[in-house]
Amino acid sequence: MAQGKTGSSSPPGEPPKPGSQLDSMLGSLQSDLNKLGVATVAKGVCGACKKPIAGQVVTAMGRTWHPEHFVCTHCQEEIGSRNFFERDGQPYCEKDYHTLFSPRCYYCNGPILDKVVTALDRTWHPEHFFCAQCGAFFGPEGFHEKDGKAYCRKDYFDMFAPKCGGCARAILENYISALNTLWHPECFVCRECFTPFINGSFFEHDGQPYCEVHYHERRGSLCSGCQKPITGRCITAMAKKFHPEHFVCAFCLKQLNKGTFKEQNDKPYCQNCFLKLFC
Repeated sequence: MAQGKTGSSSPPGEPPKPGSQLDSMLGSLQSDLNKLGVATVAKGVCGACKKPIAGQVVTAMGRTWHPEHFVCTHCQEEIGSRNFFERDGQPYCEKDYHTLFSPRCYYCNGPILDKVVTALDRTWHPEHFFCAQCGAFFGPEGFHEKDGKAYCRKDYFDMFAPKCGGCARAILENYISALNTLWHPECFVCRECFTPFINGSFFEHDGQPYCEVHYHERRGSLCSGCQKPITGRCITAMAKKFHPEHFVCAFCLKQLNKGTFKEQNDKPYCQNCFLKLFC
């Protein structure tokens, strides 16, 4: 007849596992104490191994545990007296909990353990949420967003706001649209004399706005006699332009014709006055 044997479930030649060896020792100790008449009362059932707890006990998450069985679900290290976090009924050491479940900072990708800034559909450490251009932290005025980045008010408008055609600075509020560009109202003036335009009426020359006088001055169409614009017929003489009625003898003021005058010291004279004065 074969004789049965009792012992460890470990394969021959291998030492018994520490957990099974400890369970065997606790079972033997409890049996020996009972034989000596010392009653042993279980302090609960371990939440991990489901066996009675006769010695030290850890109470956590509404359950009892052998101290060596109350371990981090992720790294399996014994938690002991350290802080731990619970998630879905499982304990985690502080380090692994933050690594696995805490929100991540978009800037540094590190876990956020304390205060958090939520912006641009992301989370940030407060010290890592700053202007993408100058690095300054945002004040009470908040921030402006462009292409998923946050900017302070100054940098946002300097970089992305339309620029004034007069001063080239950013336009923040009211503006005038003219000549295919935008202008501060105070900058939309004659480029020569800086006079504002009455009723918004202006003249354009080389892409710039001018009042009527300086527009014609730029185009060389001011009457040399009255210094007013020539919009109709004109006389060209002495490399100048004149209203016909303003092309007159410099002495007697009689109206001249283009081919019937004499020039002296850049002034026109009729034939009679020229002979009297200079001959």
